Order: sequence, then structure tokens, then C-alpha cells
Amino acid sequence: MDYRIEKDSMGEVRVPADKLYGAQSQRSIDNFRIGWEKMPDEIISAFAILKKASALANLKLGVLDEARAQAIAKAADEALEGKLSGNFGLAVWQTGSGTQSNMNVNEVLANRANQILNDPEKKVHPNNHVNKCQSSNDTFPTAMHITGVVELEDRLLPALAKLKATLAEKSARYMDLVKTGRTHLQDATPLTLGQEISGWVRMLERDEEMIRSSLEFLRELGLGGTAVGTGLNAAAGYDVEVAAQIASLTGKAFRTAPNKFHSLTSKDELVFAHGALKALAADLLKIVNDVRWLAAGPRCSIGEIRIPENEPGSSIMPGKVNPTQCEAVSMVVAQVMGNDVTVGFAASQGNFELNVYMPVLIYNFLQSVRLLSDAMVSFNDNCAAGLEADEEKITHFVTNSLMNVTALNPIIGYDKSAEIAKKAHKEGTNLKAAAMALGYLTEDEFDKAMDLKAMCHPKKA
Repeated sequence: MDYRIEKDSMGEVRVPADKLYGAQSQRSIDNFRIGWEKMPDEIISAFAILKKASALANLKLGVLDEARAQAIAKAADEALEGKLSGNFGLAVWQTGSGTQSNMNVNEVLANRANQILNDPEKKVHPNNHVNKCQSSNDTFPTAMHITGVVELEDRLLPALAKLKATLAEKSARYMDLVKTGRTHLQDATPLTLGQEISGWVRMLERDEEMIRSSLEFLRELGLGGTAVGTGLNAAAGYDVEVAAQIASLTGKAFRTAPNKFHSLTSKDELVFAHGALKALAADLLKIVNDVRWLAAGPRCSIGEIRIPENEPGSSIMPGKVNPTQCEAVSMVVAQVMGNDVTVGFAASQGNFELNVYMPVLIYNFLQSVRLLSDAMVSFNDNCAAGLEADEEKITHFVTNSLMNVTALNPIIGYDKSAEIAKKAHKEGTNLKAAAMALGYLTEDEFDKAMDLKAMCHPKKA
């Protein structure tokens, strides 16, 4: 392999000749050979956005010349287009401030900008120009917020909306199909399948509301706080201008944070946002568990709904179909729950003016976003969209449910109604036969009370 010599404040370092990064990136590669987890591409993109925004802001504020600013901006655009791939992605397990990743981007953009300029008199320096008015301590928190907003708005919320729409269609389709309810995994009073599914839809609606609420806190950017929040070495007005540039480049409503001391050391906004993701994960687990319970069978269990037959379910049992999409979602939920612990712990470790658990925090946050988004799309396309009711089985169960006796409470009271249910269960008969045998009400009174559709709706005033 061919090498070139790069220099930093600590001396010379050999760097592969075909790479655009410099000495500090190479030191990170050499010093942090830990695991296989690399800084997510989403963070690199966020850094490219903020570096371009910073160059344009510094140009507007008169602290960076146009040639260098435009070269940095063009290099950043190339990074966003994927043209500089292979130069990024240091280990997640590095300095807790993400300094090496900030410098990785600074070095790559500086070297590429120098190639673009091709002017020995206009050299672009990674610290003096690409990192101008910045510190790793304010760029990494800013990159986390940028990617948090972008990934939630552009990846997760569309996936959620797709699944929500599918379930809403199923709810409307089966709104009049009466089925038996179940509480404590035991038979309960009836409702419609559409009503049951409407609960799932509302879960996703509420999750969406909570996620959107969390986005408002992530829109505040700490850029301009520099090393400890005071803004040392940043140009006057830089924080407001660079936030405006980031908003313009992304089309997102970003704004400068009013208190940079908070922005650098606290990660409470990301904890709150991930909490909303945990709520979504919890609801998704409830939904897929309902689906696999309702689809259990097909002959020897509930089996009230049918799920798509996507692949053979067993290597030994021919013809078996398993709820694999439900299982995949449930495993994603397990990962997200674990990620939430990591995010919360990492956020609690701020000391004085800085949090030094930021790389692991954002790695887990973005993994949760990516997994939940992909899982919702997969479950929607390969399971939810193909859900079908087994109306014959549903009708059989609901017409034979002993808990329909609840409708008799207002007529003959709880104790006599319980006696009817217990007699029917003990003797293996139905409610009507037991009620007639006990003589607690006439056949007409019983038939009128056993209006299953009426049981699914409250009485109107």
C-alpha cells in the first residue's frame, strides 16, 4: 500500500495515499481498534451539512473568504452525494465528545477542498477554516440533533403513517364484524374486529403525536457554543446565522439554542425523543402480539384472522406457517428497549460543561430509528396488508361465548347471570338452554338481550 505523510500538532503520521483524511483520523483508526461498530452514515451526513452551513455563515459574516468557503461547501456536497465514501466511519468507541469524527470530517473536506481549489496560495486548513467558529464540543451535539430530526421526519414518521393507514383500512372494513373480546386471555364481552383494530390505529396516532412533540426540542442547535458554551472564537452572530443556514439546507425548522451551556452538557432532548420511540416500540409489540394470538392455529387455537403465507415455517413440519413478521418486530422491540437504557445512561453522564458519551448515545438512537422504521414497513407490506378475518370462526366463538351473559345483568342481576353462565359451562350447554332451565327470564326476554351488535355500543341517551 502506498502512503503519504500527514502532520498534526503531535507530529507526522503515515496515511494511505488514496484516502482524503489526515493525521488525526489515522490516529483514531490506530488507537481505537474496538468492535466493528462505525460512526453511522447519518452522522457523517449531518456533519457535512453543518460544515457547509458553517462555511456559508462564515462567508456571510466576513470571517472566511469566498474561495475557501465555496470549496468547503462543494466538498461537503460531494460528501452528501456519497462521492467521498470510504473516507469516514471511525469507530463508535472513541473519545466521548466525538472529536475524532469531527476532525475526520474536517480533514476530508479540507483535503478535498484543496483539490478543488488547486491553489497553493489558498490552502484550506481543517482547523482554521473547515472548523472555523466551531469546536467538537458543539458540532457533535448539533450533528446529533440534525440527524435526529431528519431521520425521524424523513424515515420513521412515513413508515409509521404507512402502517397506520393500512390498519385504519382494516378497521373500517371489519367495523361491523362482531367478535368475542378477551381480557386476561379469557373470554370477555363482545366488540367488533374493527373496534379492536381501531385501538391499534389510535396507538400509532398517539405515538406519532409524541414523536412530533419531541422533534420541537431537537430543533434547537448548540452550534456556536464552541468549547464550553461561551462561544469563544466564534464570530458575533455566528450561532444564529449558522442555524439559519442549516435550516435552509435541510428544509427543517432548526434554530439556535438559547442556552449553549445546556446544549453541550445535557442530552435530555434525545432522551425524551427516544422515550417516544420506546412508547412506539411498546405499542408495536402489543399489536404484533395481538396479531399472532388472533392468528394462532390454524385449527387448534384462536385462528380468528389469517396472516399471509410468506415462507415455510418449519424445516421438519410440512405446510407450517409461522407469524415471522410479528417475531421480527418483537425482536426489534427488544433491541430498542435495550437501546433506551443505553441512551438514558449515556445522557446522565454529563460532567461540568460536556457530555462524553455522545457517540454511543447517537449510535443507539439511530439504530432504534432505523430498526423501527424498517420493521414497520416490513410488517405492513408482508403481514398487516394481507390480514384477513376468518368470519366463520369469529362468529362461532362469539355466539358461544359465556360472557355474553353480561347483558343479562341489568335484567336479572349479577348473581343470577353468573349462575346461568356456570350452569352452561358445567353442563356443556349454551346460555339460552341454561337460562330456560333456571326459569329466570322468558325466551323472548333472553333473545332480546342477546343482541350482539347492540352489546358493542353504549346506549344512547
